[in-house]
Amino acid sequence: MDQGRIELNLLDRSTVRTRARNVAIAAVVLGAAVGGVFGLFAGVTGFAIAGLVIALPFLLLAVTEARKTTFLQDGTVSVRALGTRSVALGSAERLDVIVTDLRGARTVNLLVRGRSRRALTVSLAMYAGTGGRELGIYELRRLADALASTGSAQALVLSELIVAQLRAEARGDGAPDRPLYRLASLAPEGRVAQQLKPEAVARFVAELDG
Repeated sequence: MDQGRIELNLLDRSTVRTRARNVAIAAVVLGAAVGGVFGLFAGVTGFAIAGLVIALPFLLLAVTEARKTTFLQDGTVSVRALGTRSVALGSAERLDVIVTDLRGARTVNLLVRGRSRRALTVSLAMYAGTGGRELGIYELRRLADALASTGSAQALVLSELIVAQLRAEARGDGAPDRPLYRLASLAPEGRVAQQLKPEAVARFVAELDG
């Protein structure tokens, strides 16, 4: 690992690879099923073409997810999969909180938008019921420091949010009492992904200190 580089992966590599393998298996099964239908009318050629058209996008997704890693280095967030995309926190045009809601699990993400309209996401925590998974203490601490060092008011709010999360961790608070869980709970139900308004996040953080 490069000196100064810190991984920002919410899920461990074993879990990511298992998910990617399941997607790949589902892609092959679905491709074979659809190809079989077309094969009844167009023979082996129809089976092969239809199967590949259906399966290839999902297989590419599986490969991408299996290789994907997010890391922070020298104030720059990068996501590496088939290639590498990077955005420096200090030059980011927008820093937003995105909450996704899939299969009963809510994930709190930091969305970093660069000047070239490039956007990256860092998953900070994922909750289901009264439990969940969060980035490690060291990773959150480094991210909070990187945000605070930019001098941006928006970045400072997000840094304070993460610091409040770390304080809750240090106190031994349960998931429902931690800031990221509470922030995720503010997002209305019924939406797969939604961006929280910066002023709402700022007000939430201010109330934590109040």
